[in-house]
Amino acid sequence: MGKVTPLLIAQLSDLHLFATPDRELLGLNTFVSLDVVLQKLKQLPRQPDQLLLTGDLAQDETHIAYQHIQTLIAPLKIPTYWLPGNHDHLPTMQATLTNPIFQPHKSYRMGSWHFLLLDSSVTGKVYGELSPESLSWLDQELDQCYPHPTLIALHHPPFAIKSDWLDQIGLQNSDDLFAIIDRHSHVKLVVFGHIHQQFEHQRHNVHFLSTPSTCIQFAPHSKTFALDQAQPGFRLLCLHGDGTFETEIQRTIFSQTLDFSAKGY
Repeated sequence: MGKVTPLLIAQLSDLHLFATPDRELLGLNTFVSLDVVLQKLKQLPRQPDQLLLTGDLAQDETHIAYQHIQTLIAPLKIPTYWLPGNHDHLPTMQATLTNPIFQPHKSYRMGSWHFLLLDSSVTGKVYGELSPESLSWLDQELDQCYPHPTLIALHHPPFAIKSDWLDQIGLQNSDDLFAIIDRHSHVKLVVFGHIHQQFEHQRHNVHFLSTPSTCIQFAPHSKTFALDQAQPGFRLLCLHGDGTFETEIQRTIFSQTLDFSAKGY
């Protein structure tokens, strides 16, 4: 029996595109930075089997911003799955991200792995929370996909990351999420965005991972809002059929003149 090729997943997060492509976010053109990130992705020795977009795709919640995302990503011809962040408008996303490359499914199988995508956004709020309905759905889906190794994705981090201002706007009911995960031993990975930086943590046998933003980066371990000099990037996940994985961060080389005096965005 031949060796099964592992899945290769590219996680992109916090794109923050505007309807107007020349708009900047704190000195960085988010349209151009996303394009540079996608060019880096295209140069990989092997193209990913899936793109996973973990929220804050648009900064201004506009139909046109989501159209721009389709225009940039669709030519890659890689199945693309997505979930909303606190800057997104879910009805507009659903109405706009209709190119066949963009998949609407939030529970799906690829290879030996199962994927579950959660909406942790709360209307009008920056912090995240999983509704009772979402938690019940997650529990049911995990029952049904057993024993396949499973990856859960959401936007908000379920852990404090030792950055005071970000820790106030993470997932507010993490214990409810952990209670469900603890009942399902086939959950191997939880990935998220929101914090615009690399982060890794292990709880029991589950690995929790964030990815850099495709645009601005937040300074780690900062008490108040602060930008970092780090380059835009994305995370690669190589998922093996036995539930093991390898992961790495890929960053671009991108010229940017950031507004380091900014107190927020």
